[in-house]
Amino acid sequence: MGLQESIIFILEIVGTIAFAASGAMVGVRKSMDIFGVCVLGVLTAVGGGMTRDIIVGVIPPAVFQRPVYVAVAAVTSCLFFAGMYFKKISAEEKSHGIYEKIMLAMDTAGLGIFTVVGVSTGIRQGYEDNLFLLVFLGTITGVGGGLMRDIMAGVPPYIFVRHIYACASIAGAVACAYLSQRTDLVTAMAAGMAVVIVMRVLAAYYRWNLPRLKEKE
Repeated sequence: MGLQESIIFILEIVGTIAFAASGAMVGVRKSMDIFGVCVLGVLTAVGGGMTRDIIVGVIPPAVFQRPVYVAVAAVTSCLFFAGMYFKKISAEEKSHGIYEKIMLAMDTAGLGIFTVVGVSTGIRQGYEDNLFLLVFLGTITGVGGGLMRDIMAGVPPYIFVRHIYACASIAGAVACAYLSQRTDLVTAMAAGMAVVIVMRVLAAYYRWNLPRLKEKE
């Protein structure tokens, strides 16, 4: 395994941990048992990558070729559940400050990492000249798992209602795909992650949201 592949693998593991924690957090908030929490954690961590691999024809998807991703996600979810369970955190705490802070941190980290990993996968599959496909792969890798998580948990998908989520992923994917044609892949991935993280943090801090129609009373 070369240096570039090692860096990508490390990023994938970090992103898997981050997204698994965010998925587990949703399960805890919905009062699911440990199995439900683990399912949401694993699905959040690997759902976007599975979708991406199917699109580019990687069959079976990488998650089935390298079960380490599922194992890391499952262990992370169980540890998160155990930590919340033994600390006896109240439902009010789960629903407010702690929940929001953890979701923002984990989702931002996972979104930035998996967005650029999706772009890099497209490049490694030989689609480096197809900018639209690279951006799509990056975005679906970044937001796909969270979308599946929210649908299974019965909540409005996070990407449609909170702090410029999918738009940050698209912007990061565009930056990564564009720069990959002008510099080395690792630098392009770092720049793409920075774009996603900065946009998400600023959107959360300043409460930026896309325009929406309000229901008439």
